[in-house]
Amino acid sequence: MNDIEITILSIVLMIALGYILKRINFISVKDVDVLNDIVIYILLPCMIFTALHSADLSLISELGVLPFIILASSMVTGIISYFILKMLKLPDKKLWSVLVTVMIANTAFMGYPVNLGIFGHEGFLRAIFCDIATMIIFLILSFAIVLKFGGSTKTAVKKIAFFPPLWAIFLGISLNLLNIPIGPVLENTIDYLGDGAIPLIMLSLGISIDLEGIKRSKAMIIFTSIMKLAFFPLIAFIIVSFLGFVDLQFDVTIIEAAMPSGMLSLILAITYKLDFELTSDCILINTVFSLVTLPLIMMLI
Repeated sequence: MNDIEITILSIVLMIALGYILKRINFISVKDVDVLNDIVIYILLPCMIFTALHSADLSLISELGVLPFIILASSMVTGIISYFILKMLKLPDKKLWSVLVTVMIANTAFMGYPVNLGIFGHEGFLRAIFCDIATMIIFLILSFAIVLKFGGSTKTAVKKIAFFPPLWAIFLGISLNLLNIPIGPVLENTIDYLGDGAIPLIMLSLGISIDLEGIKRSKAMIIFTSIMKLAFFPLIAFIIVSFLGFVDLQFDVTIIEAAMPSGMLSLILAITYKLDFELTSDCILINTVFSLVTLPLIMMLI
């Protein structure tokens, strides 16, 4: 059994465990928000900070290209999806509820564990740089939705300014480049907290899965799954091939682009009062589909 198979099967088992725990009423769907908050505000920032603070950033100019590949792939996919949805005469709120799921990839929640498991810390480091694009897309969509539906610009700015993973990236890179140590006690504490991120992420995904969503939103689930799981990585593949990427730069970028829709899509849908049930259905079901598409894409590259 190779590293890809081991990583994917491990992830599937952790997601399945979360789903089983929900089915036997050991844990409730209501607990997902608490788990996600723990991951986003504590564990994930610790995981990111540890990786960046201890990483060899001598290749930062090379790594700095990665966010632009994901950003370009997202924008192309989003623009084409927008015109298709307009042709289908989808109401504006439904259109944007679908559009956010197509444009925002799960480059952190699923991208980190997959790349860490397959490529180790070198792959994880590149996944972090790819994820910077997701945060930029989140910012762009926040302001686009505010302008479209008259929401609060202050809310959009606040969401970004106080987003802990963004601060973890900034602090990790800054302290690394300035060669500032944080001390063994703090370093150990952050390491321990970061180690808890991946299992909690996978359990949370498993608890969130609701297969009834297929019945509610079948057409849009099919659409978002095609655009996010096939078209998005295809655009990334064309760009990285044109740029002549090889080895980890190539593999990690394609894998990150092939991730399912991210949970940040749901944050946007809820914050700006879109059709968040539709967004949730699309995210959760194409996450399930990605357990099939991801291994296929990994074998192809």
